[in-house]
Amino acid sequence: MSMTPEAKARVDIDRLLAQAGWHVCGMADVDIHAAKGVAIREFPLNTGFGCADYLLYVNGKACGVIEAKKQGATLTGVETQSGRYAQGLPAGLPAWHRPLPFLFESTGVETHFTNGLDPQPRARNVFAFFRPELLADWLVYLSAAPGQPAANDEARTFLHRMRNMPQLATAWGAGGASFQLWPAQIQAIRNLEKSLTANKPKALIQMATGSGKTFTAISFIYRLIKFAGARRVLFLVDRGNLARQTKKEFDQYASPYNNFKFGEEYIVQHLQNNQLDKSARVVICTIQRMFSMLKGRDLPSEADEESTEGLENLFKEPEPIGYNAAIPIETFDIVVTDEAHRSIYNLWRQVLEYFDAYLIGLTATPNKQTFGFFNQNLVMEYGHAQAVADGVNVNYDVYRIKTEVTEAGAKVEKGYWLETLDKATRRKTAWQLDEDFEYDPSELDRSVQTPDQIRTVVRTLRDQWNVDLFPQREELPKTLVFAKDDNHAEKIVEILREEFGRGNEFAQKITYRTTGTSPEQLIKDFRTAYYPRIAVTVDMIATGTDIKPVEIVVFMRSVKSRSFFEQMKGRGVRICNATDLQQVNPGEHVVKDHFVIVDAVGVCERDKTDSRPMDQRKAVPLDKLLQAVALGNVEDEVLSSVAARLARLDRDSSDEDKAKVIATSGGHSLRDLAKGIVEALNADEDTPALAGTGEGGTRLRQAVRPFSDPQLRTLILQLRQKADQVIDIVTKDTLISATFAEGSDRAKELVQTFEQFIAQHKDEITALQILYSRPTRAPLKFEDIKQLADTLHAPPHLMDEGALWQAYAALDRSKVKGASARRILTDLVSLVRFAMHQENELVPYPERVLANFKAWLAQQGKPFTHEQQHWLEMIRDHIAANLGIEIEDFEYAPFNTEGGLGKVHQLFGRELPRVIEELNRELAA
Repeated sequence: MSMTPEAKARVDIDRLLAQAGWHVCGMADVDIHAAKGVAIREFPLNTGFGCADYLLYVNGKACGVIEAKKQGATLTGVETQSGRYAQGLPAGLPAWHRPLPFLFESTGVETHFTNGLDPQPRARNVFAFFRPELLADWLVYLSAAPGQPAANDEARTFLHRMRNMPQLATAWGAGGASFQLWPAQIQAIRNLEKSLTANKPKALIQMATGSGKTFTAISFIYRLIKFAGARRVLFLVDRGNLARQTKKEFDQYASPYNNFKFGEEYIVQHLQNNQLDKSARVVICTIQRMFSMLKGRDLPSEADEESTEGLENLFKEPEPIGYNAAIPIETFDIVVTDEAHRSIYNLWRQVLEYFDAYLIGLTATPNKQTFGFFNQNLVMEYGHAQAVADGVNVNYDVYRIKTEVTEAGAKVEKGYWLETLDKATRRKTAWQLDEDFEYDPSELDRSVQTPDQIRTVVRTLRDQWNVDLFPQREELPKTLVFAKDDNHAEKIVEILREEFGRGNEFAQKITYRTTGTSPEQLIKDFRTAYYPRIAVTVDMIATGTDIKPVEIVVFMRSVKSRSFFEQMKGRGVRICNATDLQQVNPGEHVVKDHFVIVDAVGVCERDKTDSRPMDQRKAVPLDKLLQAVALGNVEDEVLSSVAARLARLDRDSSDEDKAKVIATSGGHSLRDLAKGIVEALNADEDTPALAGTGEGGTRLRQAVRPFSDPQLRTLILQLRQKADQVIDIVTKDTLISATFAEGSDRAKELVQTFEQFIAQHKDEITALQILYSRPTRAPLKFEDIKQLADTLHAPPHLMDEGALWQAYAALDRSKVKGASARRILTDLVSLVRFAMHQENELVPYPERVLANFKAWLAQQGKPFTHEQQHWLEMIRDHIAANLGIEIEDFEYAPFNTEGGLGKVHQLFGRELPRVIEELNRELAA
């Protein structure tokens, strides 16, 4: 006889209860001491209250009820019924509290839970039932006397404890150390804690890259553990190197209350296998590893290292996560997901929704999907512009390099010889064209590589970095280059070393395929050592990785995703203190007040999107398909695509390569693997009602099992890479232009800030008082301009003469001279005069002094001797650098090496006082 819908639901509920460790029984065979938790079916209540579908006992006392409904029933309307049952327990039976505190409503598919111990109890969705041990922990705060709350009742739940946390202070001192949060970090923590105490299940924190998201997260995690008693926090990332970086930041975090390091107070685990440390208070894990753990599968270590972004699109109907008794839903009180805009889709969303935990998202680049997933609960919005205004980020200029090949592609006429590159072996072969070969820019560095295009961009960077970008620097600032793929990165590194005339240490490739020195060590060297000066990467350093000294970011690849582009730009926005910057730029007085994006492909000019393609299978690379299969994807479209590519690869492979596959796979050829998938797919189609679960499903899992071996996947990808890349060694590229983008936002902001500063302080700073009054009431002295410079250089202004000069040049180069020259302190005089519109052109102060010197010479009635002329030119140069000259200055360099005060008296005699007075007045005018 077929079961009723309600009976079917109860079968599922029984299964879920048993999985969570409950002993399920009926009234006839009840034993309330059979286990810590006992669920009794069809329990009769007091007269008028009916019968509870399930009555829950923990440690021999009643504590809750479950109301069962058929699948598809809505549960909110059932809460009144279960609440009524909670009050109907017969008076003579033992209970932890009356009414019973724990209420469940369930269909076996959907479950709601209300914790009556919470303030203002509110129902919430839960993935499954809690283990009895958790309810026992909650109940320990209740008195043993039936129905009587304990004295410390207010501390009984996490929500209670959060509502009794101490107020966040703005600064602390502990053990002689000081601890200071930025205002934005304080606001983010306070807003989040307000959201949590309001019992909102999800919260989103948007903070600009480089504004201290991770430090903010560690601070609120520390507070939630220390003051709210959070049992365990899960910190999710999507790449192994981000997990390692996060663990390092936890290790370095010193408590503002006692100055202990985080790890000295609480265990922090970086989960690199499937063994969860039950004593850890913080678990840092990639989302792909947690997904695999919940599925009960091992995850190859290399799968931790590759970004999961876009992989969810391969799962049309993702394999659902079921309850895993080894990782109960109550394992974590808080789940923090970093780069939340990447972790909320399809496959990975299941991980976030499995745990009964408050979910906190961190991102610099949210989109509509992100806001929607987090219930529009944006507790902190702190963008790049505000971070720059607060001195938390630095702004940027865009320097655009255009070449003919980059903009239009190229055409090579038949008869010429090109090269082809076997990507797997790196073997080159000559190829003579029997017809014209034409390609467009989109094919560059994928199917076609044009070395001279790369060389033209690199030469432009080599020749212009200290002319246009950083004219006052002696050595190339730390530079990060984004390449299209590993082969592209390889060629860029080769050409960088050659064109700059430097050794191997100067430019390094840092990708997942870097061998020899580990990528982690190279990243550390790039961050803290003099070499490498240039790092070339694909996406390993594209997001999250913190390298503060980077001052040039070069795009030699395009990006369609707005979020990904903003993350990549973010590698340059981080402020860097003088000590750290000096460490990688020894011997130079440097300050990081901006960075420069060198756009060699027009990436800053192209529209970008937040949306994700609905179906990418036709264009999905084989490595992503194999990664999806390794994570459990057995969908028809994915597996049929894998089978087709394996069959094609089998036809194109040599006997030697086929033998390698057989040896690695345990006896299966590529053809066998493809055939096994096709036959299993056909078997699945023969039993559509049991698709993926019956005989066909079993055969599918057997067919794809070999792909769980990372060695086999790596070998298949190596064979696939033998598709040749054409190398165009004929085309000579030509530079079209290399200029700053007109109207740079940073330039406008810097100029506006400078001019506002002048207007606000014209009556307070001596140099500005003098320069504002024309004719001057007093001569401008070097000490005056030094005081002005010191004020501008200091926080919060952080403006120097070089940056201001470049800003004016970016806005209108026709009115600015000497933009590529090194600045000296007295150039500040020219900047102030130009900003006050006393001058129509911005001219370096020494040039202005030179022009005035020539005019003064022309007014003299008699010519000077050659030796007198030489001394006058030395006086001119001294005034240009010091705003004036005094008699005692002749006792110092460079005058003292040529006779000093005695010599100048000998040359000019009685005329010397007049000459000095006139030069001071006329040249500095």
